[in-house]
Amino acid sequence: MPYLLLASVVVGPLTGATDVFSDLGLQLASFACGLPLAALTAALSPLTRPMSVAVVRALCGVDPAELADGPPRTREARARTAAWFTLHLGAGGILSGMTLAVPPFALALIALPFVPALRDSDKLFPRTADHPWALALMPVAGLVMLVALAGCAAVASGLLARWAPALLGPSPADRLAQAEERAADLAVRNRLARELHDSVGHALSAVTLQASAARRVLDSDPDFVREALAAIEDTTRRTVGELDAVLGVLREAGDAAATAPAPTLADDLDGLLRRTRAGGTEVTARVDVDPAGLPPLVSREAYRIVQEALSNALRHAGTAVALRLARDGDALRIIAENPLPDDGAGPPRPGGGHGLRGIADRARLLGGTASAGPAPGAPGTWLLDVRLPLPSRKEPKIP
Repeated sequence: MPYLLLASVVVGPLTGATDVFSDLGLQLASFACGLPLAALTAALSPLTRPMSVAVVRALCGVDPAELADGPPRTREARARTAAWFTLHLGAGGILSGMTLAVPPFALALIALPFVPALRDSDKLFPRTADHPWALALMPVAGLVMLVALAGCAAVASGLLARWAPALLGPSPADRLAQAEERAADLAVRNRLARELHDSVGHALSAVTLQASAARRVLDSDPDFVREALAAIEDTTRRTVGELDAVLGVLREAGDAAATAPAPTLADDLDGLLRRTRAGGTEVTARVDVDPAGLPPLVSREAYRIVQEALSNALRHAGTAVALRLARDGDALRIIAENPLPDDGAGPPRPGGGHGLRGIADRARLLGGTASAGPAPGAPGTWLLDVRLPLPSRKEPKIP
């Protein structure tokens, strides 16, 4: 109606008519002039597609996956949105006019044989009394008109529902944006899962081993027990802090999840080694690189890799682990060795573990490599070897 009224302001002066709505031809001309105005506003307004998609989802029974969300991103998508809006508005305007005019006229036809006042009106139904057969067919004609009106509405609804996915569906740019959004979300989820696995998994392994060692020497070595209990307290306190940070990120909206805090080699390598040794595990560490000089991202990921290497040693070996960190050309090299159990494999875990996969993922995201398995030339030894790229600097390679 707003577009029709606006167009009538133009059609009236152009045709010299003082009352546009008293002439059906001028009404149709105003209607035709209003459609381009509707298309123009639909193309310019970013809210047209979200509103139209909401209408289609509510009324047309279209699969939501076939419709795009948000404003159109490209000129082609805006053109399709304008086409849908104009088509919807045009069909709705025609059906609205028919709904206003047809039912009263059809009801009058149905009542014509039974209401003499209608038959006597020459303006409405002139000379119907002169044709009894026509009078008898009037109710049938009225019913046919009502059925035809319902049929027109059903056909228009079906056509609009069929055309909606083509005109309001996602464009290639929309699909690309959705894929990127899903990929970013999965990346954040995977990172948070790795953070929780490495942090909580290491803490549980360390605390279990420390508590077990303390229980065995409870009566014979009180100093060791006190040291183990202090390590348990320190480990759990740090892990609860990391867990709170990760869960806080999960509760936040937007892209804040990409900045989940995590310890680094410079912050806590010594503490990590100390807490691991407190459980009775012999940890031999050789650090030939300055942790404070590493890039923050590499330092953070390297810390988690070292943490997971120690966790695996605690779970599967529990006796000793040798760790080395050094610069190897343009990469940080992390090597961890520990003895295998007597059967040559770690104890079975229900559902399997994700630690080695997490190490490989962290190395790959930084452009590095990771390998793990029985050490070649050293039977009974498990070897983890990780390379993380660093800024170029000439140093001797690790033999």
